Amino acid sequence: QVQLVESGGGSVQAGGSLRLSCVASRYAYDSGRYCMGWFRQAPGKEREGVARIDRLDSASYADSVTGRFTITKDNAKNTLYLQMNSLKPEDTAMYYCAAVYSYMCSMSSSDFAYWGQGIQVTVSS
Repeated sequence: QVQLVESGGGSVQAGGSLRLSCVASRYAYDSGRYCMGWFRQAPGKEREGVARIDRLDSASYADSVTGRFTITKDNAKNTLYLQMNSLKPEDTAMYYCAAVYSYMCSMSSSDFAYWGQGIQVTVSS
């Protein structure tokens, strides 16, 4: 059972930056073979995909964060990152790290098998 633990959340003013980290453990296979993603859920809203990165380090982003967020991973450290710049109040949400062992790599939450507990990001105007 893969375990994922997020860190780096907090409160920031609009225009500021945060970097989220997600440390993974108990991989059943080579960590580089997992599709990894970041999702978020604001109060009263459905969980949405923010960014994902596949086993070839190809990344995709939601339109709402393109140009502001960057997803990267360090396979040697079993760590996934989300650099968030130019933050907006609408970025306020609980952010979740997710993983799945698959060649396919989407931003659909139903495709991911393992989830972190989530971490809060609050952006004030």
